[in-house]
Amino acid sequence: MSGTTSHADPVDASARTVLLNRPQNTKFCDNHVSTTKYGILTFLPRFLYEQIRRAANAFFLFIALMQQIPDVSPTGRYTTLVPLIFILTVAGIKEIIEDYKRHKADNTVNKKKTTVLRSGAWQTFIWKQVAVGDIVKVTNGQHLPADMVIVSSSEPQAMCYIETSNLDGETNLKIRQGLPLTAGLQTLEDLMALSGRLECEGPNRHLYDFTGTLRLENQNPVPLGPDQVLLRGAQLRNTQWVVGIVVYTGHDSKLMQNSTKAPLKRSNVERVTNMQILVLFGILLVMALVSSVGAAIWNREHTDEACWYLSRAGDISLNFAYNLLTFIILYNNLIPISLLVTLEVVKFTQALFINWDVEMYYSETDTPAMARTSNLNEELGQVKYLFSDKTGTLTCNIMHFKKCTIAGITYGSVIASVNKFSPLFLSDRLTDISLSACFDDPTLIQNIEKDHPTSPQICEFLTMMAVCHTVVPEREDDQIIYQASSPDEGALVKGAKGLGFVFTARTPDSVIIEAVSVLVARLPPFCVFVLLQATRDTLTAHCSSLGESLKKENELALIIDGQTLKYALSFELRQAFLDLALSCKAVICCRVSPLQKSEIVDMVKKHVKAITLAIGDGANDVGMIQTAHVGVGISGNEGMQATNSSDYSIAQFSYLEKLLLVHGAWSYNRVTKCILYCFYKNVVLYIIELWFAFVNGFSGQILFERWCIGLYNVIFTALPPFTLGIFDRPCSQQNMLRFPQLYRITQNAEGFNTKVFWGHCINALIHSIILFWFPLKMLEHDSPFSNGQGNDYLFAGNMVYTYVVVTVCLKAGMETTAWTRFSHLAVWGSMVLWIVFFGVYSAIWPTIPIAPDMLGQAGKVMQCWHFWLGLVLVPAACLLKDFAWTAARRSVRKSLLEEVQELEARSVDPGAAVLRDASSRSLNERAHLLTRVFRKTPSSVGRSNSVQQTVSHGYAFSQEEHGVVSQSQVVRSYDTTRQRPSL
Repeated sequence: MSGTTSHADPVDASARTVLLNRPQNTKFCDNHVSTTKYGILTFLPRFLYEQIRRAANAFFLFIALMQQIPDVSPTGRYTTLVPLIFILTVAGIKEIIEDYKRHKADNTVNKKKTTVLRSGAWQTFIWKQVAVGDIVKVTNGQHLPADMVIVSSSEPQAMCYIETSNLDGETNLKIRQGLPLTAGLQTLEDLMALSGRLECEGPNRHLYDFTGTLRLENQNPVPLGPDQVLLRGAQLRNTQWVVGIVVYTGHDSKLMQNSTKAPLKRSNVERVTNMQILVLFGILLVMALVSSVGAAIWNREHTDEACWYLSRAGDISLNFAYNLLTFIILYNNLIPISLLVTLEVVKFTQALFINWDVEMYYSETDTPAMARTSNLNEELGQVKYLFSDKTGTLTCNIMHFKKCTIAGITYGSVIASVNKFSPLFLSDRLTDISLSACFDDPTLIQNIEKDHPTSPQICEFLTMMAVCHTVVPEREDDQIIYQASSPDEGALVKGAKGLGFVFTARTPDSVIIEAVSVLVARLPPFCVFVLLQATRDTLTAHCSSLGESLKKENELALIIDGQTLKYALSFELRQAFLDLALSCKAVICCRVSPLQKSEIVDMVKKHVKAITLAIGDGANDVGMIQTAHVGVGISGNEGMQATNSSDYSIAQFSYLEKLLLVHGAWSYNRVTKCILYCFYKNVVLYIIELWFAFVNGFSGQILFERWCIGLYNVIFTALPPFTLGIFDRPCSQQNMLRFPQLYRITQNAEGFNTKVFWGHCINALIHSIILFWFPLKMLEHDSPFSNGQGNDYLFAGNMVYTYVVVTVCLKAGMETTAWTRFSHLAVWGSMVLWIVFFGVYSAIWPTIPIAPDMLGQAGKVMQCWHFWLGLVLVPAACLLKDFAWTAARRSVRKSLLEEVQELEARSVDPGAAVLRDASSRSLNERAHLLTRVFRKTPSSVGRSNSVQQTVSHGYAFSQEEHGVVSQSQVVRSYDTTRQRPSL
């Protein structure tokens, strides 16, 4: 974080004094901003701290340190340390790459250019060079480089328009006005002569509060308020230029004060995995304890008199604590050391697939989908509740005048070309549709020209459209450009223009249109009476009417406004409201505040065991986006605040369909398969050391060569988890979209839960028994080689190790549903890699002074006919059981996914076959309807049993802010017939 924030407390901040046109007495925070996690000097300590906080990494660091104690580790001193360093290195490279992107984004902002008054002239500087006390000039369309107090502007009374979508998500223009005392300071000489000081509160995060005093020489002090302040990140609109005095820079600015650190989100799969790791660690301790007790019993029964050849006098292995530590080290690899880095790489690659998906690329704005985090990919496949903003998310936030009713006659019609979309929920901002959706009905003009009985009413209606607004017209060449504070105002004025009532100019006393007389009307305010008791009575009545159907999904929709929601979310009514909401397929919340949005999400998140997703496009959606398990931002017309705060960003709401049903489901399937396989292969190999302990008298002797143990996860079985986690898929994306019911599998966590996890572990336990005891029985009657040497423990260990590598690689093949060239490389290549390594490793000593006990082992193993017989029978015995179980289960009860997979394997179109659900009902008609999920009306998302939807209306912020300058005063101050002053 660059720069030291120059405030004591964000709420009770110390005041600051800014000197005008002279050096400052206080050193303030510079204007350089940084959102990065690391610096050059802080990277190593912060990165190591973050990594060691993970339980698995802390455990392996503990093991690596314990291995340094002499005569304790049966696997050597570096067999855990080297793989751990490798894993941390890979994780560090990933962190550097991601943080480098943040550095680039920060540099783009810090190197933007602005105009500053220095040394008696206007000079161009980059943003990070702007300092407190500078007089800065910003022109129309530019963003404010820092928080500053308005001095003067090109508009009357030092007024200006700003858009604050980067701050609060509101796209309507806001009015700010400088003091009358400084409004006339518009020349370079006047600004250079400005002398005095500005006193104001210290930096804080309150966007709409500001307290200060301007003390100019030879003038009375004048108070300053929020209407005189322009905030960093706001954009100057409809104003040629504005000049201001910088008061807050960098991380002292209100924008950066409101930039909260994104909450740390962990996926449900990760939480389940961590819990199983803790249970496995407990099992590891039990195994070590049992082995230590076994060693104590064996040592007691085999005294020095009976086993004089062991020379046990003073042997440290007789110590119980020593044995316990030895067995903990021996069994530590029961927890896969490579799991974390494997998942990091897998999820990072999955995120790239999302970024590269051309079907989620919006060419109109050159906006691809973006996974801003890779930690929640599988969470996308488990969403049950969807919370969505409406304006700009479900709808385009692009207004067109298409229909009107005048004197009981309806004019205008919707063009047939848009009928395939739902006009209310249209989210695809297609240019051709936008152009074709304008008003098109010649009857209205004909009724005016032919003096229809309703002609006066039509003229009055169009006149009101042309004059009752706050739009400011600007001329560029011969064209009139309407600068509107909201899309609906602009649509009405443009609609009137298209019908011949052209708004051309505005003065403080009149509105000029090229049409008939002017009429201005003021509409009475609309009031709402909603009481807590009325809300309670209504909720109670609805809950009672549902009876036994309460808390069960019904064909109902709940509609509630923000005022009523305030009471519904109170402590005494919250549970009743939640019960009623969960009983409906959709809930529509109208005119709710950003805080209410996040409260609704938080309520469902805490009280319902289900994954939530929030999607929005404005800064007012940031709260719910960050509160939900998964937050999705839409890069729309309300700035980038929602996108920058989201976990995933897309350009169109319709892209959410593929993000969830394809990428989410695939990621969940891939990640869970990768996790289950990693645990399976580790249990298979390392539990064998426990079986070997029963043979060797619990001495802590290892069956396998120490570096073979260390490289098992890192090299010999490293590729299969990657191919399962990156390239495997349950079925094609076409069928994932065609049958949304497939989403239920991942949504309900059918592929990864406690039952499935321990099922895989028990299966691995059975495989380890077969892989150890079968070869041991084959070698029970020793057969010497031609050179007279017999079989030793390492000979048996290398045989078993080979069988293990072959078995777990073939098991990966059985788990693969979509074979690719990478799958073949991983399965067959891993086996070949071990054989080649085995041959080389058995011949390198003494040329390379390591593993002298492996010398000649490969040759001995390859010459043994027991080995070749076992190479066929032992893996077959392991996998035949799995194959038989899978075949029997599919024969008895075949799931929809398995039906689709079999049809795909036979190259049969699943849509042409009759597929049935668990109740034996045909899915084809239902699937046909659900293929239009997200494409027709968003409520169809709620109608599928896969995803329930909670739709939230965008909060309609008032354009009237009740400041010192009202909207009507601003309108009357404008005179577009006069030329504006230049600076």
